[in-house]
Amino acid sequence: MPVVVIGGQASGVGKTGVICALIAAMPERRWTAMKITQCSHGGADTKKCDCELDGAKFAISEELIADASADSSRYLAAGAVRSLWVRALPGYLADAMPAIREAIGNAPNSILESNSVLEFLKPDVCALIVSPWVEDFKPSARHYLTRADAILMETPSGRGAPQPAWGDRLQDELDRVPQFAISRGELAPSRWLDFVRRKMDR
Repeated sequence: MPVVVIGGQASGVGKTGVICALIAAMPERRWTAMKITQCSHGGADTKKCDCELDGAKFAISEELIADASADSSRYLAAGAVRSLWVRALPGYLADAMPAIREAIGNAPNSILESNSVLEFLKPDVCALIVSPWVEDFKPSARHYLTRADAILMETPSGRGAPQPAWGDRLQDELDRVPQFAISRGELAPSRWLDFVRRKMDR
């Protein structure tokens, strides 16, 4: 029951795209894909969303429609056999973990889109997506950087690479982790796919 976790330095760096590319490139894995959202209404390092928790601390829903209108739908469109969306209020992801672990336990292979789940799981593969064009670097991404097996570094695609905005100290930490270059046009380069297969099959 191998588990892959894909995180990112900030929102909008392409986590869902990388996950969909991985699912499509390895359909034989019969993926269960899971998006984990820490909901809030303006809190720091959390994503504002239509939680619809109805007073609960967390909720898990299964996506049944494969289209491009939602990240969980995109997982199915890419070839996942099951897609789940987990929403939790800040500080309550632990309450959702028994259900998350059950879903993982019932799946041949799982892929999760999250940084914060690393507090509770030790995946077989953990990758962090980083873009030098994005100044923001989430506290959760910084915190779990030492847990990353790989950095997926966005490379230039018709534009010059800027000087990374996060400073030399963080760059030194990033340089200690194996890196794979990705572009928006190629989210599943062969070296990265081979790396994932080796880690999952060991």
